[in-house]
Amino acid sequence: MGLTLTEKILKAHLVEGEMVKGSEIGIRIDQTLTQDATGTMAYLEFEAMGVPRVRTERSVAYIDHNTLQNGFENADDHRFIGSVAKKHGIYFSRPGNGICHQVHLERFGVPGKTLIGSDSHTPTGGGIGMIAMGAGGLDVAVAMGGGTYYITCPKVVKVELTGKLSPWVAAKDVILEVLRRMSVKGGVGKVIEYCGEGVKTLSVPERATITNMGAELGATTSIFPSDEVTKQFLEAQGRGEVWSEQKADADAVYDEELHIDLSELVPLAACPHSPDNVKTVAELGKLKIDQVCIGSCTNSSLLDMMKVAHILKGKTVNPDVSLAIAPGSKQVLNMMADMGILGTLIAAGARILESACGPCIGMGQSPNSGGISLRTFNRNFLGRSGTKDGQIYLVSPELAAYSALTGYLSDPRELGDMPTFTLPEKFKVHDNMIVKPVPAEEMDSVEILRGPNIKPFPETAPLEATISAGCSLKVGDNITTDHIMPAGAKILPLRSNIPAISQHCFTVCDEAFPTRAKEMGKSIIVGGSNYGQGSSREHAALAPLYLGVKAVLVKSFARIHRANLINAGILPLTFVNEADYEKIAQGDELELADVRKHIENGETTLTLVNKTAGVEIPVLCELTGRTKDIILAGGLLDYTRDALSK
Repeated sequence: MGLTLTEKILKAHLVEGEMVKGSEIGIRIDQTLTQDATGTMAYLEFEAMGVPRVRTERSVAYIDHNTLQNGFENADDHRFIGSVAKKHGIYFSRPGNGICHQVHLERFGVPGKTLIGSDSHTPTGGGIGMIAMGAGGLDVAVAMGGGTYYITCPKVVKVELTGKLSPWVAAKDVILEVLRRMSVKGGVGKVIEYCGEGVKTLSVPERATITNMGAELGATTSIFPSDEVTKQFLEAQGRGEVWSEQKADADAVYDEELHIDLSELVPLAACPHSPDNVKTVAELGKLKIDQVCIGSCTNSSLLDMMKVAHILKGKTVNPDVSLAIAPGSKQVLNMMADMGILGTLIAAGARILESACGPCIGMGQSPNSGGISLRTFNRNFLGRSGTKDGQIYLVSPELAAYSALTGYLSDPRELGDMPTFTLPEKFKVHDNMIVKPVPAEEMDSVEILRGPNIKPFPETAPLEATISAGCSLKVGDNITTDHIMPAGAKILPLRSNIPAISQHCFTVCDEAFPTRAKEMGKSIIVGGSNYGQGSSREHAALAPLYLGVKAVLVKSFARIHRANLINAGILPLTFVNEADYEKIAQGDELELADVRKHIENGETTLTLVNKTAGVEIPVLCELTGRTKDIILAGGLLDYTRDALSK
């Protein structure tokens, strides 16, 4: 029996465990990346481990999130990250060089390698045949130190692509169709592997768009084969030597299969407030719009910009629409200038933003009150844009550009014939905004630059013998990391200051939560299904940790957030019977008696007593040997420090 591409790469990197679906495996990590919203904490964690130099093949620190400098905090974080990178063997991508996933695809990604990044959209690297996964900052820090990365051995879903996209139908429509069919939790515990004759018709930037938004499926990652198209892309980047063919065996067996005929797809849009709330443009009808934003790690490639410029050339943006465009990297921006694309966009009335994440994370360009905004981004969670009642639709660059002209949600197929858009044979390569680390023998001469907003990792402690705590918050299904720990220009600068950022924890759901949780001293949060979907930001675990949260009891967890809770030393629990969710109310007094002893003994079913209601509720605490030890130690940092000291 042959192997899938996913299985081949995982098997080649297997360090611990066996390739049995659903069991825990440990894999060797070749590359890591961080961005500045998560990087400061990741590097504080790396320092705390006491490892002098990174032990990966390549680790890169990117500055792309907190680029809006309306105070000292962001600039201080950038100086800190730059100095840590220089000292500890990490490449440093300076502010202005571009979005981490776009730049990594261009300059560092290698087919067949493993990559983890402290950003949930790291699966972008699957566009060139990498196993690229989002992870919490602490997991990335451990990997940089040479440690093993642990995941549940995933099921592999075969998405067979046939046919060819019709004119003005885009790669964005492919992933929106997958989301429409599978939902935001349909990929949990799975890798989405694309194959079929249709793959050959998609460029690397188009493939990367599709793998990027695999994060919205809740998938472990997504991956395309590395083929001649991949080779041409890497050669055009001056990196042809890193190419290798990566493909599944002809007789590979998949756990699930999905077939998409590319020729049958039509322009789609994800409607507020979920990436899987997908409808056709025809279904939505003539929707008047207020804003269009083109960019993000999903759709900011040179290919995207070429298409947008063609649509806008010689025309003017509708007077009722604000159009903002953010190229994905300095390379893209440089080439846009050389090709005349930049001038075309400016002439049409587009507002050109820096090569950064920007509006995608609520860092500027918030829409007007109740405004309808078409965005080529990957998430449209409630309030993420910075406007609480903003109505955010996720669409392709082609649809976005055409709608910016009409003032309404419009089908780009109305444009008629589409020219052939071809990527250049040679990209403009100028890596002067990537700073190499100093040699190991010079590292002691590098001073680490720390600003006053940079605070130490929150204190942790071994698991208590018994947890007696009140329910500080009860929430429903599909709670995202944006609910738990919001983004935006006001909050993101506090990423390196857990005490300060914790004051915003869950305020989207309940403004009183931070104060109430802190006053309670210790507490338990209760939630519904798919709890913690969205970003990899570990702050969604660290802030509750600081506020005294000892356990989170839900119907089901999103993968990365569950891992982050364990890393923070917070007990992840699920209901044995989901109906028991109704037996707990906010404010109830809860107890897990002798919980430490039960976990030490390897018990997976515990009893939660609701003292207020007078009922006993069976709950699952499914921990492996390693995650059990992490929880008992009080978190991954304590566990790793203990391991390194032996």
